[in-house]
Amino acid sequence: MGTQLHMFLFPLMASGHMIPMVDMAKLLAARGVKVTVVTTPLNSIAISNSIHTSKSLSVSNIHLLILKFPTAELGLPEGCENGDSVISPAILPKFISALNLLQTPFEEAVMEHRPHCIVADIFFPWVNNVAAKFGIPKLGFHGIGFFPFCAMEFVRIHQPHNHVSSDTEPFLIPHLPGEISFTKLKLHESMREDLKNDLSDFLKIAQEAESTSYGVVMNSFYELEAEYADCYRNVLGRKAWHIGPLSLCNQEIEEKSQRGKESAIDEHECLKWLDSKKPNSVVYACFGSMTKFSSDQLKEIANGLEACGKDFIWVVRKVNREEKEEDQNWLPEGFEQRMEGKGLIIRGWAPQVLILDHPAVGGFVTHCGWNSTLEGVAAGVPMVTWPVAGEQFYNEKLVTEVLKIGVAVGTQKWVRIVGDFVEGGAMEKAIRRVMEGEEAEEMRNRAKELGKMAKRAVAENGSSYSDLDALIKELKSLAF
Repeated sequence: MGTQLHMFLFPLMASGHMIPMVDMAKLLAARGVKVTVVTTPLNSIAISNSIHTSKSLSVSNIHLLILKFPTAELGLPEGCENGDSVISPAILPKFISALNLLQTPFEEAVMEHRPHCIVADIFFPWVNNVAAKFGIPKLGFHGIGFFPFCAMEFVRIHQPHNHVSSDTEPFLIPHLPGEISFTKLKLHESMREDLKNDLSDFLKIAQEAESTSYGVVMNSFYELEAEYADCYRNVLGRKAWHIGPLSLCNQEIEEKSQRGKESAIDEHECLKWLDSKKPNSVVYACFGSMTKFSSDQLKEIANGLEACGKDFIWVVRKVNREEKEEDQNWLPEGFEQRMEGKGLIIRGWAPQVLILDHPAVGGFVTHCGWNSTLEGVAAGVPMVTWPVAGEQFYNEKLVTEVLKIGVAVGTQKWVRIVGDFVEGGAMEKAIRRVMEGEEAEEMRNRAKELGKMAKRAVAENGSSYSDLDALIKELKSLAF
């Protein structure tokens, strides 16, 4: 049997990064790997809850290692240990400095525990130096897929946007299969002079550091992005293992409902509501943990949902204590009364995987974060794409143009947190296209087929199952 393989997993402290990394921990533990998840005191609570809802005996293979987060040292608000709570641009540079200050305690932990491998978030570029110091292979985790990563890398390397005359003139992304065109307005802030800030500089360092990793683990599956997985390995020349969709490691209702934070709705109430609806009749609208729309935008979403005439579940981000309480009258007058029984508004965290998996859900209005995109794919649900920032405009291209399982709502511009403004009429039109008629039927059939492929990929001998086996085997050959 040999010695047990021991891996350190170090996710960025933000929901969208911790959730898939905790799923990865469960997956590795189920294969007999000893896993140590490195995090900070406040974040350890959600991680611990998520791990311990799993019925699997293998969770005894998962341990938490807690590093103190330097909030006070950098003058951050108390409890600001998570990217989701970085709500003002003034806090961002301090938060990035805090991430960098974790290097010394992390190095001490590596020295003490001597793991055989470190999987670290791209937001910790200095982990490469720590791993090199101890001669340990370091794997990167981007939290995105092959398509968006290749697209971003080719734009970064070749700068095709420098050869167009306006912000709205399309350019082709060089070397990317499928003739994908883009505009300057949709580019990530690290590529745009008008959006440059501390984070974009930091991201540049992170992207450059990533090329010196031993390889990367991708939350994706080969059948979804085959051309782009090949492109990543052969054109960019990097080692990669696709081991997703990671969300599919959660089988039980309780596991699905406890991913991330505590749900703002009782999962059984939610399922009961969905059980009363016809198959494929409900629209689920959710824009991730970072997006914070204005009151005017929320009003337009309400109008769009009402006008489309469909039953819906709408998740609205809860306002933090530190944030200025928004105008409380963001819902159109009488909206909740008119929508009673027809619409369910969840204020706060929603059990997304549980909702998407329900047969009543027939369409997903999403900000196109990679986790949400992949969860929509795994559930076989067509999407209305509403990218806001991050790599989301690339994910939209994958969904609408490559996979052809979604319709763009029409956002034209990359705007951190608040997003580009969309009118209710555009949302109504996009929802109808995904839910009604022949085009919708074709999209639904393609989406359902991809959902089946996703489940096959993680099942025994599937592409992701086999790639994870290959990764564990390679790490063991390096370690022992």
